[in-house]
Amino acid sequence: MTQLTPRALGALAALSILAASLGAAFSAPATIAGGKAKEDGFQTAAPNAILIEAESGTVLFEKNADALVAPASLAKLMTAETVFNEIKEGNVKLDEEFVVSERAWRKGGAPSGGSTMFAPIHSRVKVSDLLQGAIIQSGNDACITLAEGIAGNEEAFVRLMNGRARELGLTQSNFTNSTGLPDPEQRVTTRELAKLARHIIHTYPDFYKWYGEKEFTFNKIRQLNRNPLLAMNIGADGLKTGFTNESGYGLVGSAVQNNMRLIVVVNGLKTATERADEARKILNFGFNGFESRVLFAEGQRIGEARAYGGEQRYVPLEALGRKPIRLMVPKNGTERIIARIVYQGPLDVPVKEGQEVGVLKVWRGDNVALEVPLQAAESVPAGPLHRRAMDGLAELFGGWFRAGLQKL
Repeated sequence: MTQLTPRALGALAALSILAASLGAAFSAPATIAGGKAKEDGFQTAAPNAILIEAESGTVLFEKNADALVAPASLAKLMTAETVFNEIKEGNVKLDEEFVVSERAWRKGGAPSGGSTMFAPIHSRVKVSDLLQGAIIQSGNDACITLAEGIAGNEEAFVRLMNGRARELGLTQSNFTNSTGLPDPEQRVTTRELAKLARHIIHTYPDFYKWYGEKEFTFNKIRQLNRNPLLAMNIGADGLKTGFTNESGYGLVGSAVQNNMRLIVVVNGLKTATERADEARKILNFGFNGFESRVLFAEGQRIGEARAYGGEQRYVPLEALGRKPIRLMVPKNGTERIIARIVYQGPLDVPVKEGQEVGVLKVWRGDNVALEVPLQAAESVPAGPLHRRAMDGLAELFGGWFRAGLQKL
């Protein structure tokens, strides 16, 4: 593969600053719609799929990753994350007990005929057991009980779910219940499920370990984890399966090999066997076909953003948290790599050091492979009056120029 040096990538990034300041007509597209179903000849039977590297978030493969689909029990990932966050915020305790209501028992318990942890009606169950019942046994009764215990009713909990989804950047997905049971308004994308899984893995390591448990016994009833990847000896330790007639067979999985963690999402498959085979095939494709490359070192200046009325006209940019930027690239691949800085500019001053001001988007071939938040590498205070006046005139004439381009 012909790899661009950090200096060359920085130059490309700097060029995009002109595009950002002149307007959308010049800027790179924020997303590449309908991701390719083929990556170096690799294909999958899954109608919707994505594979990402967990540390950097690099997209290794995608197929229809932005299509809205029915999530089935994959929605329980959002339910669990909402509960995890409530615990983290101190609003709920693991040893706290919630009552299994008649609604939770009838809709999600033994009488429902669906996946259940078999919690007895009107019994009191610890939050820790309910979480394991939802994660390992995919218990609908566990999810509804958690929802009612935290928010008073499931509808109010769903509002919490969607609020959390937006906070995490899941802008397309919409949840209407805590279980994933069929609802025409409940939709997700495989890309956002992968993003959610990555967040859970990084943010809640103590809770994430439950996704790797192969069985859970509650009320003297032993049930096995439905995730087929856990039995494949491929380093899998999570996350969740789902199925309804509408959604088909879906899976969000994660595995680690040679200190590299990958996250796979597939949906819409015809059988449980096909789901397991395709998920494993996609993971193997990632582990065998990619390697990590450093694009920018820790704290390295990546480019500049235009500042309006500042003591200096440009703000140097670096990765948020001064972290190194890594990209997963195909071994012996020939794809071109393009990096561009995207921000709303010019920036208003004062700009504080460490302030998040934009994003670095990296294309591998035709697809957006990586997005990294950028921060100001140093502070830029407001400049003298004459500087602000000159910048105001420049912005005025720039606005006329952009308007003329739009007419053209």
